Amino acid sequence: MWTHGTKEIRYSDIKKMTGSFKDKLGRGGYGVVYKGKLQGCCLVAVKVLNESRANGEEFVNEVSSICRTSHVNIVTLLSFCFEGSKRALIYEFMPNGSLDNYIYGKKISPLGREKIYHIAIGIAQDLQYLHHGCNTRILHLDIKPQNILLDQDFSPKIPDFGLAKLCLRNESKISRLDTRGTLGYIAPEVFSRNFGVVSCKSDVYSYGMMILEMASGRKNIDTELGHSSESYFLHWIYNCLLTDQDIKLKCTVDKAAEEIARKMTLVGLWCIQTDPANRPSIDRILDMLHGSHEVLQIPPKPFPSSPNRKLDSAPTPRILESSTD
Repeated sequence: MWTHGTKEIRYSDIKKMTGSFKDKLGRGGYGVVYKGKLQGCCLVAVKVLNESRANGEEFVNEVSSICRTSHVNIVTLLSFCFEGSKRALIYEFMPNGSLDNYIYGKKISPLGREKIYHIAIGIAQDLQYLHHGCNTRILHLDIKPQNILLDQDFSPKIPDFGLAKLCLRNESKISRLDTRGTLGYIAPEVFSRNFGVVSCKSDVYSYGMMILEMASGRKNIDTELGHSSESYFLHWIYNCLLTDQDIKLKCTVDKAAEEIARKMTLVGLWCIQTDPANRPSIDRILDMLHGSHEVLQIPPKPFPSSPNRKLDSAPTPRILESSTD
């Protein structure tokens, strides 16, 4: 009998609910997502994970912690499968797909600038809960438009804690072991300790790069061109800000929409400062988004900081002091 929580199910049940993996919804660095049906009626999203180096006890403990995490903007993890090397996570189904489908490549966004703005606020509220509102501090470490799902009302929800690092509130250290990310959104300290420690500010960096994309309707990096295209994107958006050019999110432009785009751009540029200490906390980000763009100062010009390749292999394990922010 199916129940919510941490109930484990068999891999044969995964095959049945997905129709032998017939309907693929997407692929990420950590696995493939399929559409499934629970008991023949309720739709679910089934993420079949790539083989992991983590042992079974660590996997089950992490899943149990995630299942105890409940928030309006977090995709509910219903259950999991751990059978030998086969691992899968079963999530509630999000009917409107991921945010990246609505912010790139179209002349007019069906959502509009105001809705994009409210989605940005919703994502920040979710990160606030993950960082400060639950019993364990959760660092997601892979915030990007593809990982923001939209429910029937286009409210944002964050899924996929495959990269999350869970650390108890009274712990001050986290391990860099198996730290990965997505090119274009990775905070510099995630791939090099020379920039600082991995902390909540690492999610802030990814969030900042994402809302710059949301404000501009452009991707921050062309994976074929690599680091150089990120330089171009940041140079372009910063110059738009200095010269008062409209960032032109793909919707009908009016004064209120231009103010929203400018505010999101200012917040995003503060979030991607190279030094984590210069980035705002998630609480401060919410204050900035709710306030007037006129009181926000223009931040220092950002420098691109993505590595020249994806972090598709774990660096040498290191223990890092984690900041309280």
